[in-house]
Amino acid sequence: MVLALFLAATPASAEPEQVFVIPIEGDIEPGLYAFLQRAFGEAEEANAAVVLTINTFGGRVDAATDIRDLIIASDVPVIAFVTDRAWSAGALIALAADEIAMAPGSSMGSAEPRPMDEKTVSALRAEFEATAERVGRDPDIAAAMVDADLAVEGVVEEGKILTLRASRAVELGFAEHMADNLNDVLEFFGLGELPLEEVQPNWAEVLARWITMPIFSSLLLSIGFIGLIYEVTTMDWGVPGTAGLIALLLFFGGHMVAGLAGWETVILFLVGLVLLMVEVFVIPGFGVAGALGLIGILAGIGMAFGSVLTALTSLSVALFLAIVVILVFGKRFAQTGAWKKLVLSTSEHKEQGYRGPKEHKGLTGQKGVTLTPLRPSGTAIINEERYDVVSEGGFMDKDVPVVVTKIEGTRVVVREITEEEKEEEE
Repeated sequence: MVLALFLAATPASAEPEQVFVIPIEGDIEPGLYAFLQRAFGEAEEANAAVVLTINTFGGRVDAATDIRDLIIASDVPVIAFVTDRAWSAGALIALAADEIAMAPGSSMGSAEPRPMDEKTVSALRAEFEATAERVGRDPDIAAAMVDADLAVEGVVEEGKILTLRASRAVELGFAEHMADNLNDVLEFFGLGELPLEEVQPNWAEVLARWITMPIFSSLLLSIGFIGLIYEVTTMDWGVPGTAGLIALLLFFGGHMVAGLAGWETVILFLVGLVLLMVEVFVIPGFGVAGALGLIGILAGIGMAFGSVLTALTSLSVALFLAIVVILVFGKRFAQTGAWKKLVLSTSEHKEQGYRGPKEHKGLTGQKGVTLTPLRPSGTAIINEERYDVVSEGGFMDKDVPVVVTKIEGTRVVVREITEEEKEEEE
């Protein structure tokens, strides 16, 4: 293979002036797409050919299809060099390249999707077939990497998912060259004399790649939920709340760098959070504000994932972890100020000198005199015993004759004795 053949569909004036080597390693996720989008943009500006060095077990299909579309839409020639394995989502990315080279001992394929329902298999199979046809590769071989129900004579039997080793891929014309190293790839495709530049993700893109992985997204959300729940129950702000806030900022920041979330997503989440705080600290009970707050929080997080299934999975994991932590540390939460306001945590025992309230049965109709002013509560002497009483009609001065009108639990209600009642007694 020579450069002229490699660039047959490209004007001579557009022949590359240098080579960009871009790594595709680890899980395929949206953070990787953000890095590749920048790298391909720089390659187009520099009029550079791109060599993708691929070593991945796969990852998210939605991220792989975005990367596939990015490669196909690019104006620069792209070579995929499979150094170890291009499995699952990685196989789709390799197929999107103009040319494929594979190192000895490397492999490509094993792209059966999860979940393995008919709709998902059919859609991904069509994606593999269309991608292979675009550059003249056998679409049946590509489809057999996805669909175990497809048999290709002499290649794979029905019931097995196809994975091609390097030598077999070259033999079948599915890869153009088996190369020992990067220099071998460049020489074979006629790019050996061009300046070489290795493109690496910057710190923000590395952080975004980690954060957009489902397991780390769930962990950050769990820390965020736990921190917020802790602060709500303590009605104070400290280290847990700060840690939770930082975790949520990292979550949204990483997804923004990856291009999955915009400011509207962050604003929706913050509005939901404010509404929930208003419901907790300002408005008693739980009503419209609280419901709208929860909807805003969950909608903001869901939009940040860019995939309903991924969002539901990560949210479920995050909530499960938060609940487990809260249950494990339940004793600590039981000591918080908010909990103590809701639940009586102390007990009073006779041995400690505590006495229950006096029995008020039979007091109705009994007469006495106020010992203190009643505003409307105070103290009165009734049957030569001291009682805490409440005036039936507002303020009442001390040393006023009163009569007990009713008993409400431990509450003794009194009213002033009228002049007529005094005259009757006389």
